[in-house]
Amino acid sequence: MPSRAPRLAPANDHLSPRLAPAATPMAFVHAILQAYHRYGADPSAALRKAQITPELLKMPGARINAWQMELISGTAMQELDDEALGWFKRRLPWGSYGMLARASISAPTLGIALKRWCRHHSLLTDDISLTLSTSGATATIAIAEHGDLGLLREFCLVSMLRNIHGLACWLVDSRIPVQQAQFPFAAPPHRDVYDVLFSGPSSFGAAAACIRFDTRYLTLALRRDEHALQQMLQRALPLTVLQYRRDRLLVQRVRQVLTTHPEQTRNAQELSTLLHISPRTLHRQLKEEGALLQTLKDEVRKARAIEVLLRSSRPIKQVAQAAGFQNEKSFIRAFRGWTGQSPAEYRRTATPLAGG
Repeated sequence: MPSRAPRLAPANDHLSPRLAPAATPMAFVHAILQAYHRYGADPSAALRKAQITPELLKMPGARINAWQMELISGTAMQELDDEALGWFKRRLPWGSYGMLARASISAPTLGIALKRWCRHHSLLTDDISLTLSTSGATATIAIAEHGDLGLLREFCLVSMLRNIHGLACWLVDSRIPVQQAQFPFAAPPHRDVYDVLFSGPSSFGAAAACIRFDTRYLTLALRRDEHALQQMLQRALPLTVLQYRRDRLLVQRVRQVLTTHPEQTRNAQELSTLLHISPRTLHRQLKEEGALLQTLKDEVRKARAIEVLLRSSRPIKQVAQAAGFQNEKSFIRAFRGWTGQSPAEYRRTATPLAGG
C-alpha cells in the first residue's frame, strides 16, 4: 500500500507542482543523497527522474521546484524502502505513514486524531517523539529528540512538522495557519524558505522543534473517510505542498484579530499581514464563507465602542481610538449609522453595562 510520505516543498495556491517556482533548497536533496549513501545505494536513477543534474547539485544556493522534490523523495522512499529517508536507526518500510493515517482517520475531532498520530509514531521509532499540547488559545506540536540525527537533523525535523501539519489540514479540509515555527539549530543559509514552508514566523536556536497554531482547529470534526484516505495515499503531494484555499475558522480569526489589534487593522492590508495571507486571499475566503470584511469590522468596532462608552468615562476621541478609528469625526459618523445616535447621546441614554 503506498504511503503518505513527506513532500518537502513550498506551497503555491495557483500553480501545478511541475510549474511551481524553484524554491526548495538543494540542501534537502543532499539530505536524500545522504540516505542513499547510508544504505549503499545508487541515487542516479532518482536524480535523473527528478531532472536534477550533477551541475545543479554543485551550484551554491541552487533550488528545485515542488514537482522535482516529489519525484526524488518518492523514488528514494521506494528504492530504499524507508519512508524516513535514513533519519532513524531503523527503516520505516513503505506503508508506515499510511498505517498511522489509517489509525487516525476514525477520530471524531482533529485533536484526537493528532494525539493518536503522535502516540502511534512512537511505535515506529524511538529516535524522536511527538507531542500535542495546548496552552490557552495556542496548540503546539513539538518534537523531542532521543538520539543524534546527525547530518539529516534539519531535513528530519522540518519534514516531520510539515508532514503532520499537512495531515491535519487534510483531515479537516481546511488551511491551518502556523502562528510560529521553532527549530533547535542555527538559521541555515536557506533561511528564507522557512517563511514559505511555514506560514508564520520561524525562529532558530530554540529548545525543540515545534509549530504553534490556534487551538480552535483541534475541535473541528474530521471531514475525511476511508475512501478519501485510500485516494490520498496514492499521491500525497497536495497534502504538504499545495495550500488549502479554505480556512474554516477564518471568520472567527478575523473577528479575534480585529478585537485584539484595533489600531493595527484599519485596512485589509494590515489585517492580512497579521493573518499571514494576502488581501486578495482574505477577501476571497471571506466571500466563500458568506462574509464581508466591512461587515465584520463594523460588528467588532460597534461592540468595542459600546463597551468602552458604557464602562468608562473616557473622552469620545479615546473611544474612537479604542474602536480602531483614526479620527473622532469618522467614528461619530459610523456610530450614528449603527445606532441612530451620536456616541455622547448613546452614553447618556443607555443603561451602563455590568462592571462599569
